[in-house]
Amino acid sequence: MRSGTTAAGKPQAEALPAALGMSVSELVHAVGGFEGDPAEMVRASVRTAERAFAELDACDDVIDKASEDGGEIADRLRTHLSAESVADVPAELKELATVAARVRSTDETRRLLNRVLGREDRDAFTPAAVVPLTADALPRLPSAYAEPDDYTDLFAVAGREEQLRPQLRLVHTDRITRAASHLVTMVERVAATGFVDKRFTAESLREAHRAYELWERCLAERRRDLS
Repeated sequence: MRSGTTAAGKPQAEALPAALGMSVSELVHAVGGFEGDPAEMVRASVRTAERAFAELDACDDVIDKASEDGGEIADRLRTHLSAESVADVPAELKELATVAARVRSTDETRRLLNRVLGREDRDAFTPAAVVPLTADALPRLPSAYAEPDDYTDLFAVAGREEQLRPQLRLVHTDRITRAASHLVTMVERVAATGFVDKRFTAESLREAHRAYELWERCLAERRRDLS
């Protein structure tokens, strides 16, 4: 076989771009352009492609580690929320933002390298919508004042409150559990994506903070009603 020719008879200068999913002009542009030796262009192109793939691998490592760290944060949050350790949750949410920022720092590198390698759609995906959880979506709290009786009869109101107490406790527990579950779900979902989609990540983190605030409010309402 002659030097500079593949087994199929195709010149290496044409075979390499095809293997990389690039046109010859794109490959030439990626390595700065060559007007001389095609073999040197091929060697330089190989070196450029190797560097590009190595840098993409490094970015992928960051994403994989972020996904793993996000899953661990979700697990810790589940434990804190179950134990109602209010003070421990903000630190986990702060760490979640730090993890997301590490992935954001790779955005431009991934975009440029994928464009050079003809893989612009590599990170493209359509994440599910982030649906917020509001207090109105939680079970309504029973109230002794919901009865059509005369509110001036304080003894009657107090009696109804005592009767409602077991039901009230159950509803409060349900509200707290739903808010906590929503928070963990937000973290698990964004961690599963590796934080690669900027919009979805930002919306998920905002919703996680809102869920934490809602959870805190539910705890406060329970203290108010059952203390």
